[in-house]
Amino acid sequence: MTWDVDGFVASLTGASPHTRAAYERDVRQFVAWAERGGCPGPDTLDHRVLRRYLAYLTTRGLARRSVARKAASLRSFTRYLRRHGALAVDPGRRLHTPKGPSRLPRVPRRAEAEALLDGAAEAPAAPGADAVVRARRLRDAALLEVLYGAGLRVSEACGLTPADTDLVRGSVTVLGKGAKVRRVPLGEPARRAVADYLAQGRPVLAGEQPVEALFLNARGRPLTPATPAAPSPVTPWPTGPVCTRTCCGTRSPPTCSRGARTSGRSRSCWATRTSPPPRCTRT
Repeated sequence: MTWDVDGFVASLTGASPHTRAAYERDVRQFVAWAERGGCPGPDTLDHRVLRRYLAYLTTRGLARRSVARKAASLRSFTRYLRRHGALAVDPGRRLHTPKGPSRLPRVPRRAEAEALLDGAAEAPAAPGADAVVRARRLRDAALLEVLYGAGLRVSEACGLTPADTDLVRGSVTVLGKGAKVRRVPLGEPARRAVADYLAQGRPVLAGEQPVEALFLNARGRPLTPATPAAPSPVTPWPTGPVCTRTCCGTRSPPTCSRGARTSGRSRSCWATRTSPPPRCTRT
């Protein structure tokens, strides 16, 4: 019996290319280790061999998250072998690994989100910009509105096509993780931003080449999560020293003044700082 790693990778049709590449790399590393350690095929594979491999990874100094990911790859691989008759019992069903510490991302405050979205909406109307720069500003405004209004992941927004957006009904069809399709509503600001981008921005970025993606970069290619972001059209906060290496870089809560403008999304005044942001200290 062979390990049939190629067949396992081909069976991952619902996974992303990055997931398939990671699973293939993890499984091939395990197969190479197992063959060196006296387990030449799946007929001699059992739960103890899997536990020994995870212990081997721990002695090499791998982080808990890395070990947990490799364990997930092995569980998927043993499930594939059991399904195709290479294993009588799936030894990966009882394979558990401790998870690493989880950290929640910092959630933007309401004033920060409003300043960012309203600034992006006003940026395309700024004078002195050529057609490509204005098209990119329209794209950024539409992308921010879709991410914020529909609650999409960055990868989901980058995978959208013009056919996925229904501006008449105000909805967007999303292909999410695990090849699951869902339809989410779009708010009125997002509908206007996407309509302006489709009418004035996307034709400039696409040029003459046919591209199916909705959001394009300056070269007319599909926007990806790894694409470097352009400078933000608006700075939500005045410039000031902000710590970027430790947790002390969180800004103090915004306060409102009587002379502040009102946001287009609510009647709450725009955030204006009455005191400088806190400086970073060594904590």
